[in-house]
Amino acid sequence: MGGVLEGVRVLDFGRYIAGPYCATLLAEFGAEVIRVEKRDGSEDRFVAPVGEDGEGALFLQVNRNKKCITLDPMKEEGQEVMRRLVATADVVVANLPPQTLRAMKLDYESLNAIKPDIILTTATAFGGPGPWSDRVGFDGVGQVMSGAVYMTGSGDPPYRAAVAWVDFGTALHCAFGTLAALIERGKSGRGQIVEGALLATALSFTNATLIEQAVIDVNRVPTGNLGQTAAPADIYRTKDGWVLCQVTGHPLFKRWARLMGEEDVWLNDPRFADDISRGNNGRIISERMARWCAERTTQEAVDTLGQAMIPTGPVLSPQQALDHPHIRAAGFMQDVDYPGLPKQAPVARAAVRLSETPGEIASRPPTLGEHTDRVLAELGYDADRFGRAVSSSITAAASTPWHRPVLRSSGRCRNRRRRRSPAASTM
Repeated sequence: MGGVLEGVRVLDFGRYIAGPYCATLLAEFGAEVIRVEKRDGSEDRFVAPVGEDGEGALFLQVNRNKKCITLDPMKEEGQEVMRRLVATADVVVANLPPQTLRAMKLDYESLNAIKPDIILTTATAFGGPGPWSDRVGFDGVGQVMSGAVYMTGSGDPPYRAAVAWVDFGTALHCAFGTLAALIERGKSGRGQIVEGALLATALSFTNATLIEQAVIDVNRVPTGNLGQTAAPADIYRTKDGWVLCQVTGHPLFKRWARLMGEEDVWLNDPRFADDISRGNNGRIISERMARWCAERTTQEAVDTLGQAMIPTGPVLSPQQALDHPHIRAAGFMQDVDYPGLPKQAPVARAAVRLSETPGEIASRPPTLGEHTDRVLAELGYDADRFGRAVSSSITAAASTPWHRPVLRSSGRCRNRRRRRSPAASTM
């Protein structure tokens, strides 16, 4: 594939988001990533199914640019394959509980005994040390324990976000940590453990709110979409939809007052002298902005606010997001074929661009076990040993060349799901 990480081999034992998306980011910038799955498909392959065999939207998003093999690491033959793989690898990604890592011999001590400069990138729900270090959890655990859910909505009930921002944030932190570990290994020759945690990620995202609480005991309560530390900051109804307007800082507030044609009203009142004062009196400002938006269509509102250099955006449905002219023109997503899909999947590229060495989506996500035969052959298995290993612990699918284009299926998506094993992962 090329890229800044060309020559780096990553073994991806991750599940769901935090581990797999970390590995995907490395793959997008050139690393060779081998995803290792259960023999009948790991459970995260089937979340929000869209394909004929049950492959899910989440799997398609976070597994592009990877190879895939299947094995049972709890069997002797699978362990042998895994040891050979580890000996060729630079990084192992496994967002699994510590006890699961030990059982699979993916803990750092076991990996280090095979390859002394190996980097183990892992993530848990709660991190450690601490009384909850061995507990498992998903994205929502971080959301609810960080203060974010408490502050979302109107408070009764509290609302978690519909998107897994804690999982994806943890993946970003893990990818950053892995790159730092690779740089250090290049200097010292030493491997190390890179450890992320869902709760740590969530706390880092809500940290300003926690600092404010700790320092001045503000005891904030949720106020829906109404901002609390600046104004106008809210979501407003238009003639045909909704828009967000978010004003922070006095220069922006001056531009907003000028747009309203009421500079004397808003700029000379001590209630609106600075951001925190405006936040404390936000309902007054929001009421004025609501009247302004109600007189306009969504397009008129966002165009007028945008031309005035005031932060704004329309509230879009998923389909509207796919169709938005800026999102399409900016090329944030790439249409990707996958066997059995009724149409191409719009897969979001890595949300960072390098001017000289950009990442790329070079290949679709792998089918189950697609590269097992090829990878085992590269590890030195002859045909007889390969056949015995496959029959005992490894499933080899008919291999499609890694970079060969796959034509779109014209068949109807039947969402036929494969049998899944009980979840063993943290995320």
